[in-house]
Amino acid sequence: MEKLKLPLEFIRHNKILPTDGGKVYITPETPFYAVEDIRFIYGKPPETVLITPEEFEERLEEYIANIQGDLTGEGEQQEEATLENLLEAGDSKVVQLLNSIILKAVKLDVSDIHFEPYRNKVVVRYRLDGVLHEETEIPKGVYPQVVSRIKVMAKLNVAEKRLPQDGRIRVKIGKKEVDLRVSTIPTVFGERVVVRLLDKTNRVLTIEELGLLKEDKERYERIIKKPYGLVLITGPTGSGKSTTLYATLLKLKSPMKNIITIEDPVEYQIEGIGQIQVNPKINLTFAQGLRSILRQDPDIIMVGEIRDRETAEISIHASMTGHLVLSTLHTNDAPSSVARLVDMGIQPYLVASSLEGVVAQRLVRKVCPYCKEEREITETQRKLIQDVYPEISQEFPLNKLSYGKGCEHCHHTGYKGRTAIYEIMEVDEDMKRLISKNVDTTTLRKEGIQRGMKTLIQDGIKKALMGITTLEEVLQVAQV
Repeated sequence: MEKLKLPLEFIRHNKILPTDGGKVYITPETPFYAVEDIRFIYGKPPETVLITPEEFEERLEEYIANIQGDLTGEGEQQEEATLENLLEAGDSKVVQLLNSIILKAVKLDVSDIHFEPYRNKVVVRYRLDGVLHEETEIPKGVYPQVVSRIKVMAKLNVAEKRLPQDGRIRVKIGKKEVDLRVSTIPTVFGERVVVRLLDKTNRVLTIEELGLLKEDKERYERIIKKPYGLVLITGPTGSGKSTTLYATLLKLKSPMKNIITIEDPVEYQIEGIGQIQVNPKINLTFAQGLRSILRQDPDIIMVGEIRDRETAEISIHASMTGHLVLSTLHTNDAPSSVARLVDMGIQPYLVASSLEGVVAQRLVRKVCPYCKEEREITETQRKLIQDVYPEISQEFPLNKLSYGKGCEHCHHTGYKGRTAIYEIMEVDEDMKRLISKNVDTTTLRKEGIQRGMKTLIQDGIKKALMGITTLEEVLQVAQV
């Protein structure tokens, strides 16, 4: 008997999954009449194989991923699928294709899915550990249906193709709850779609899990334990700033403290903390929300991002009136954040009075533990390390570095997972005096290094010598 063909909704609802040779997988939760339904359709009862609900979910994911089918050439005549067709097409090949792309992305812990239309093809790329990898191609004639399907799921306007749109989809895959943030923009060859995946079942990391080395962890905990002041986390988009802020809030959370945040968006809900979502449509901006928070008798305030002078001024005044304020900025390194605040129009003496510490960070990929191997360090690498971090040779013999060969576990990249490299500038009284004199960033950096601050590149080199990451990864994100 050939493999049974069953509607996907029937499979999901009844917990019954066809396998080769006319057999079906069932679970203790499968209703007895489901097997009878198959017997009625096919004229003979199928052979059943009992598996656990957990195993069923795993096999269902594989089943959906494998039924994507051959879409080549389809959709050439039908340029646009109607809204009704897409909603009803629960088992259509377009839906199966999209399901398989999303399922595989969730399985691989992908952060973003890119749908990129070009003249003769549409490329699907995954961002895995911060790097884009080409995954598959979609036939050009089918792509409009794929975009329409995504728009329907995200409750966007299917007919609007000339303007950018943003939406969100919440899906449950097995036991995982995944939030999909959808962004579409019109391009010359069709709409480009980027889907960001946020796994809601992922727990928030603790400070111990961030990747801070012992001396940096002690330095950072010393900064955040201060009763008031401004603490900034800086770095470009996608450098893990929000993760560090959430880990900090977990550390500071206490029944004796009132913690309120204003974010855009709220990525993770933390019990015991009041979290506000920015909404510009009703004029709930960072600045407006921050004013309201100050009337709520907070001890600790987290501002998602200081974007303008108004938010900066309110944050600084809050930090000077007995509140600990945590926020983020977009700057290249820790000392540059002072210049950024001054550029926004904040007086240097106010920056000096409020600022307690700045953390600059970048994300680097970790060497895959399954295919990790050591190689001899080259003369060029040794010279670079000695020039940038002369004292490191006292801690580590400069003879070997770790690499990943590439295997199935790491998608043949040699890397699996990411960690952060840090630059932590603690602002003591001497640093405050320099800041109030409005000295340049170079002077501040030299002073910070004299006081024990490791630069981003130095922290990266140390982690490369420890076998956590590679020197090549560090050089891609940090300046020598």
